[in-house]
Amino acid sequence: MEDIYILGVGHNTAVYIDLAEACGYNIKGLYHYNNDRTGEIYFGYRIIGSFDDLYSKKSLQGMNFALSQGDNSIRSENFNKITQLGGSVPTLIHPSASVSKRAKLGKGVIVHINAVVHPDTTIGDNTVLSYNTGITHSSHIGKHCYFACSSLLGAYTIVEDYVFMGIGAKSISGKVKKIGHHAYIGANALLTKSVEPKSIMIGSPAHIYQPNE
Repeated sequence: MEDIYILGVGHNTAVYIDLAEACGYNIKGLYHYNNDRTGEIYFGYRIIGSFDDLYSKKSLQGMNFALSQGDNSIRSENFNKITQLGGSVPTLIHPSASVSKRAKLGKGVIVHINAVVHPDTTIGDNTVLSYNTGITHSSHIGKHCYFACSSLLGAYTIVEDYVFMGIGAKSISGKVKKIGHHAYIGANALLTKSVEPKSIMIGSPAHIYQPNE
């Protein structure tokens, strides 16, 4: 049984505790962003230090980490720091998920309960698929993305880095060629065409969010 540490102590941490245990890892401890909670026991595991404590180490060689942050930018920052120090962020796939052997997953990909990943798909490093998400065949997802629960990506779509798909958001197969980097797709939005980088999309059919809406 391999050891793993979980970064981030918040509402989502318990989900990652469940996931790591389900994947057969031994959780050695938790790291919080600061030292305010060091020593506290959280869902049966000790908070052993802060991010600064961790990154002050000369090397993280041989250590595994799971990153519980939902924010793509914060999660990517931690991913990069860990890998630069020689640590590992393993891909975690819940036993209930269905991931095709013909799909290609990068490092640190998280696949939660009941997610489905079709064949002929690629998923970039440090991307999260929350529970009940679906990634349809012939689609390709970049790095540091987040697909919230029950979101569905249709076929033949390229998703660039740092995209966020909200709860229940969906894209239509064959209609959405690309979702640009840093795009934010709101909850229950229905994408019927490609999305420009950094766009905020809402509604069904989805349109660009205007601040006065």
